Amino acid sequence: MRDFRHDLTVLALNTATLGHNIAGAGAGWAPERTIDACAERGIGGIVFWRREVAGRAAALGARARAAGVNVVGLCRAPFLVGPLAPRGAAEIRDDFRLAIDQAAELGAPVLTIVTGGVEAGTKGVRDSLNMVADRVAEILPHAAACGVRLALEPLHPVYAGDRSCLTTVRDALDLCDRIGAEHLGVAVDVYHVWWDTDLPAQLARAGRRIFGFHLCDWLATTTDVLLDRGMMGDGVADLRGLRAAVEDAGYAGFCEVEIFSVNNWWKRDPAEVLDVMVERFRSVC
Repeated sequence: MRDFRHDLTVLALNTATLGHNIAGAGAGWAPERTIDACAERGIGGIVFWRREVAGRAAALGARARAAGVNVVGLCRAPFLVGPLAPRGAAEIRDDFRLAIDQAAELGAPVLTIVTGGVEAGTKGVRDSLNMVADRVAEILPHAAACGVRLALEPLHPVYAGDRSCLTTVRDALDLCDRIGAEHLGVAVDVYHVWWDTDLPAQLARAGRRIFGFHLCDWLATTTDVLLDRGMMGDGVADLRGLRAAVEDAGYAGFCEVEIFSVNNWWKRDPAEVLDVMVERFRSVC
């Protein structure tokens, strides 16, 4: 395993950790201020949300790189299926293309895909996963032309109905196998996969198709499955064991901290959040 006690070059901030994924949440720092705060602490990377970069992706990407902070990725593609997806296949396709274009303008090598939940009129997840496969396969030539890789992110099964019919790394890899494109891989988020006893075998299977590794923790007494994630070390996930399995599979990229925490971390001074994030990365990850 890599030793992070004195090296923050592969630590990345997902700006959701400061509440930037939801309008009105967090302290409302501008992207430029967030970039500078990362640079001051030696944090090596940053992942933006589309709402932050709309209309100025290229400028913000250049700003980050000038500060010595790598743009690691962009969150996220639109939901492709289910009750939260845009209405109609054409609107989904157009927004998907726009998300890829924004990632390319930003200089982000990876666009994360959260699939969306169960499609209306269907039961279970099989039909919805089939629709996801079709919509991803259709857009992949555009992503490849733009130099953007697409990362399927399975979510915890509690989200299967509305946010993600894709709930395991196994199913994500099955989709990758089915589509068969080198620009398609998976993002492994501790919050969503920590419970899966089949995970080590699936990570070994994934190999270099792991395009992202996301850090946070699962609180044993979580009060909100969406907006009460824990800071690393505050929960029950085996963070070092998970990182060891990811790295044993060949992953040597950024470790991206992504914490949704409406009643705790988003209420704190962002500078404090970043300082604690750095300390926990060094000590418990």
